[in-house]
Amino acid sequence: MKRYFLFLLLLTTGCAYRLGSPDRSLPGGYRQITIPVFRNLTQETGIEVAFTNALIQEFERSRTGRIVEPSQSEVTVEGEITSIQYLPGGKKEGGTLPSGVVLASEYRILIDAKIILRRVADRAVLWEGNFPNRERTYVAPQVTQGGLNTVNPLYNLSARRQNIEVMAADMMAEAHDRITENF
Repeated sequence: MKRYFLFLLLLTTGCAYRLGSPDRSLPGGYRQITIPVFRNLTQETGIEVAFTNALIQEFERSRTGRIVEPSQSEVTVEGEITSIQYLPGGKKEGGTLPSGVVLASEYRILIDAKIILRRVADRAVLWEGNFPNRERTYVAPQVTQGGLNTVNPLYNLSARRQNIEVMAADMMAEAHDRITENF
């Protein structure tokens, strides 16, 4: 037991080794930040909330900066969802389907986003990053033998939303890491 404790003590005190993540900070060392709701330039309503919440959660988790009201903020993180596409894939035809009918067995979601960190005092851009062509695939609703109208359209909407939320979390984790890296 003593050897284990001694080894742990040497490991954590020697060579400037530290447990946990490295120090991160915002450009300029600012601590008070505001994250307004992202701008959504797509036709997909409501996805801006998932992106905004994901980025807020990353900053709250890391404690790199404190989320405050706009009147108390030193910097603002502005987000913009610039495009979203749904591309069918894995097309099936023939078999028990009527002639000329083609069904997609999966969909690819492609999302582009942009993040800008601005100083509140003079609106100067401190950091800017693009997140183009982020992709995720999900299984399309499957048609049963009972007829072509048996697909549940709520499944497709639900699957889209769930996958967009996962993409938002992944993209905003990367955005947070890129914003707070080496400053």
